[in-house]
Amino acid sequence: MTITISSLSVPIIDGVISLMDQGDPFIRARTASDYWAYATLFSSTCPVAFVHGVLAGAVTAFRSQDDPSGVYVQDVMVHPDHRRQGVATALLDSVVVQARTWGCTRLWLTSEPGNRAADASWRARGWTNLPGDQEVDGVEVNSNFKGPGKDRAVYELLI
Repeated sequence: MTITISSLSVPIIDGVISLMDQGDPFIRARTASDYWAYATLFSSTCPVAFVHGVLAGAVTAFRSQDDPSGVYVQDVMVHPDHRRQGVATALLDSVVVQARTWGCTRLWLTSEPGNRAADASWRARGWTNLPGDQEVDGVEVNSNFKGPGKDRAVYELLI
């Protein structure tokens, strides 16, 4: 199987929205306008993966303007037909390569406390679940991290 990685581009926005729609309840597709901004302003950290010409996965990630040493990974989505085939790893590796090119030292992301598959995936890839103010099913969680009632587990990958 050959995985081809390219940058998010405007012509494939509808496909990315359809892909992200499959991530419910943990991933929610953004608007076409949001993906236009990602493709136009952040394409170097928003890779997409194709397997035999079919959109198989996408990542949206952004270098911090307030702390340029870090890249925040917003969404990682792999089509159910292409999971456990190296698609997520290839996508994240491309973000790491870009981050290193910029001299960044870390990637980080948040996940909902009940997303056990994400927790297992991040830990298996070498990400660290950062300390929180509570523990939920063995996962460190920060209360109200993304606003009232929006508790999140925070993960970091030092690069």
